Amino acid sequence: MTDAIRTPDELLLGLPDFPFEPSYREFDGFRLAHVDVGDGPPVVFLHGEPTWSFLWRRVIPPVRDAGYRCVAPDLPGFGRSDKPVDIDWYTYDAHTASVAALFEELDLRDATLVVHDWGGPIGLRVAVERCAGRIARVVVLDTGLFTGHQPMTEAWMAFRAFVERTEDLPTGLLVRRACFSDPGDDVIAAYDAPFPNAASKAGARAFPLILPLSPDAPGAEAGQRVLAALRSDARPKLFLWADSDPVLPLETGRRFAAALGGSQIDHVIPDAGHFLQEDAGPEIGSLVADWLQSAP
Repeated sequence: MTDAIRTPDELLLGLPDFPFEPSYREFDGFRLAHVDVGDGPPVVFLHGEPTWSFLWRRVIPPVRDAGYRCVAPDLPGFGRSDKPVDIDWYTYDAHTASVAALFEELDLRDATLVVHDWGGPIGLRVAVERCAGRIARVVVLDTGLFTGHQPMTEAWMAFRAFVERTEDLPTGLLVRRACFSDPGDDVIAAYDAPFPNAASKAGARAFPLILPLSPDAPGAEAGQRVLAALRSDARPKLFLWADSDPVLPLETGRRFAAALGGSQIDHVIPDAGHFLQEDAGPEIGSLVADWLQSAP
């Protein structure tokens, strides 16, 4: 079994606007954490790179208060979840299996799935291939599917090379640079807090490296299958996108919405960057809650 690092609890105490107590479950021999608050139909929030459930702390309250059960897992390698130190442990298949196991273990049904960043490729695959009968609606925020056909910019390739050679990845700095407004030192510290040392950052380093760069790369075929399935998927979908995302610009969002069968972005979030939950968390939570109360 792969060795793993467990973040000491004291490093994750007193974080700003994050009063939620963790729940835990076992997966593949590791302890994984999730937030589980509220009562009602389940809404599952999936984070991406290099964040954790803390990302959703200001989105969750309006949804919870509207009468929904809000579940926000920490993916393996992130947040309060155990962090395998072998970077090769982290694959598209492993992350997909961990999220599918969450739905099955908690017996989540008639669920709404909210995805962002790498939570998109993982969650959308779960929605198509693993838990289609459990997921009734999907909310999409600044994400994509990786098929190996997507063009990658020189800037992104430079970032990938930086991640590959940088064992002690500056996770908080990555979040700060992709927000429209600086969220402040306390918030950035909360993104650094789950990683007590460089070895604990294997999961954060892995995501850019497992993105398939060609159609025959690992994970590309799965991404192609999911994209093809979603083109004709009739489940209700809500598309929210930041107006100033430096990672996935608005035009990318419009193309992705069209590819998933949406005619347009439903709401463009003003003055928001890639981590739009930091720039406009309560607004996003209210938009999701309002949509859920009117969605089929």
